[in-house]
Amino acid sequence: MDESRASGESGGPAGVRRGRPRMPALLIVLTVVTGLIEAVSLLALGPVFTAMQTGNVLFLSFGAARAGNLPALVSAVSLAAFAVGAVCGAHLESVAEGRGRRWFVIGLLAESGLILLAAALGWGLAPRYGVPTARHMAVTAALALAMGMRNATIMRANVPGVPTTLVTRSMTAFLGGSAIGQGNVFGSGRSRWELRGLTVLAMFAGGFLGALLVRAEWTVGWLLLPAAVTVLAVGLAYLGQPWLHTGSGTGRERSR
Repeated sequence: MDESRASGESGGPAGVRRGRPRMPALLIVLTVVTGLIEAVSLLALGPVFTAMQTGNVLFLSFGAARAGNLPALVSAVSLAAFAVGAVCGAHLESVAEGRGRRWFVIGLLAESGLILLAAALGWGLAPRYGVPTARHMAVTAALALAMGMRNATIMRANVPGVPTTLVTRSMTAFLGGSAIGQGNVFGSGRSRWELRGLTVLAMFAGGFLGALLVRAEWTVGWLLLPAAVTVLAVGLAYLGQPWLHTGSGTGRERSR
């Protein structure tokens, strides 16, 4: 089915306006998943990051300086797997869109499958902090692949204020655009301001939940299973939305 036909089925511009508000809500849910996954990565597999690669770059730099006694190998594994995931995700979604497929849904289904693979690799595996084993690093690699794909998907969608894998920009815009900050460059509107605040809270909630589950001594497989199911549910929930097309100029998701 091509884009123009799908646009007609969605009811044209009015249908797009009715369907668009659901995207930010789904991305908030994905932000919660990121918090959970990073809690598992840091507390049960590393310390290592799988979504926020800035941390791994710093861990590698500390390792190169032989300071901090942090394991550098697992950070390198995560960085490499993330890079592969980002490249594969960008290519997969470009091909899917070129063939008139729902690239956003396909990206999330692929991500869910990779998280499920990570859960399978970590089935029965006890959390370990400090010196990860080869099996822990295999789980890390699968998760970083999934998060690389997620970042490609979200950058392609380009919904302002909800990057789903970090909150630094959202927090800055939330504070800068508040009544205290009074920064006009951060955009205006109560709904946008609330969305940024929800993004920060969602990351906190996911991290808090993940930490509680690690503290409850869940094995790695069980820790990741809720994340895989949630991402799958988000992808399936988006099936009811209008077909979307990315503009070549801005990369922002839009309906034709």
